Amino acid sequence: MIDAAILIVFPFAMAFAAVSDLLSMTIQNRVSLILIVSFAILAPLTGMALDIYAMHFVAGAVVLAATFALFAMGTMGGGDAKLMSATAVWLGWNFGLAEYLLVMSVLGGFLTMAILRYRNSHLALAYADRLEFMRRLARKDQGIPYGIALGSAGLLTFPASPMCQWVIDRLAHA
Repeated sequence: MIDAAILIVFPFAMAFAAVSDLLSMTIQNRVSLILIVSFAILAPLTGMALDIYAMHFVAGAVVLAATFALFAMGTMGGGDAKLMSATAVWLGWNFGLAEYLLVMSVLGGFLTMAILRYRNSHLALAYADRLEFMRRLARKDQGIPYGIALGSAGLLTFPASPMCQWVIDRLAHA
């Protein structure tokens, strides 16, 4: 049961955040809340040591402080900041967090370039009238739905996370 919860909650939240941000330019607060609460409940059930458990929350707090500063400067959305922090809680204070930040930055750069290219293309004119989210993506006064990069990076780096590795080890020894 714990295995299934770990393998479902985090990936589903990442996919939901990416799709939600694409379609509505928002990442609902409940996504980040579900991630933090589920980690708080599930991690002790895996036998995670208390000091490591605490460091997962330290990772979330450090990322929240950095992303809050970016939000205050107007360079990052609030939903993005909360999702990054909640993701950091799941990944922990380790190389996996650095890997997530790197992958997220690279994907975010490609995403930004692709959307800027779309905004200056004939495709924007052709598709903007058909779908609301395509119209929003075409608007130059709109931001970039960075939740797509955040969710994708989370999905790509999750297999190496301590929680996923715990499940893999359990399944390998079952």
